[in-house]
Amino acid sequence: MPGRSRTTGVFAYGAAAGLAVDLLVGDPRRGHPVAAFGRAAAAVENRLHHDHRGWGALHTAVCAGTTVALGALAARAVRDRPAAAVALTAASVWAVVGGTTLGREARAIGGALAAGDLDVARERLPHLCGRDPHSLDGPAMARAVVESVAENTSDAVVGALFWGAVAGVPGLLGFRAVNTLDAMVGHKSPRHRRFGWASARLDDVAGWPGARLTAALATVAGGDPRGALKAWRADAARHPSPNAGPVEASFAGALGVRLGGTLSYGGRVEHRPVLNGEGRPVEVADIDRAVRLSRRVTGLTLAVCVGGRLIASALKRRNA
Repeated sequence: MPGRSRTTGVFAYGAAAGLAVDLLVGDPRRGHPVAAFGRAAAAVENRLHHDHRGWGALHTAVCAGTTVALGALAARAVRDRPAAAVALTAASVWAVVGGTTLGREARAIGGALAAGDLDVARERLPHLCGRDPHSLDGPAMARAVVESVAENTSDAVVGALFWGAVAGVPGLLGFRAVNTLDAMVGHKSPRHRRFGWASARLDDVAGWPGARLTAALATVAGGDPRGALKAWRADAARHPSPNAGPVEASFAGALGVRLGGTLSYGGRVEHRPVLNGEGRPVEVADIDRAVRLSRRVTGLTLAVCVGGRLIASALKRRNA
């Protein structure tokens, strides 16, 4: 029983410290652990690639499974040293979350749009999302930024913290590995249509709880809880992504804006349903509002995850 309380404390202190480091320094410009994982996953892909779902599933298992195993070995090595365990958790949280860099990139694009410098905004937009910036005008870029802030709040922060609360360091690293693999091979390009199927489906499963938690906390933390809940319930299922739908819809309702519509990825045009159709068009100032909402959701996520672990520990003690 003391061990259960200790592991909860390790997660609480480690996660808080990791988020603090992210807030202070953001992502490193060079040598980011996620970038290193991406290079390793690309090397494995070059060895295993075949236009077949089975080979793609093997690629996913090798890359994500190795990451989880390394996380488990590291956690096991420090399990009897609380200070080291806290440090490992903090380092893992800092490595896998990206809330501060997300906000910085979004605000940089917002600043360029506010100054009327569309060329700079188009140059920076690929740092945030995969859309074709040359097909977007100023309002469309502002909308793309708000949508990316919403979706990446779930992918880059909330989902990771959720799985960290459930499974510790292996959960943190495993979630980021799965999410990164989806970004690398989960899209429907000719090369990855079959090979990336397993990564995309696994990311849908891993991201499901974090997306719903993000939507719920955005509803609570936003300026219009009733509007956020209404948009979530009415429009989330219309989005082609089972996880981006609830997140973007709740952010749209909370901010009182309209998201979705026509967009372009690498020359491929998609016509997505409008989310929160009663809202107004996105304005440049809404980018900063979305970033501030993202930060409130991050703080609430930490509180919910720590609280959830405390409740789980108390229930285990009662049933022991």
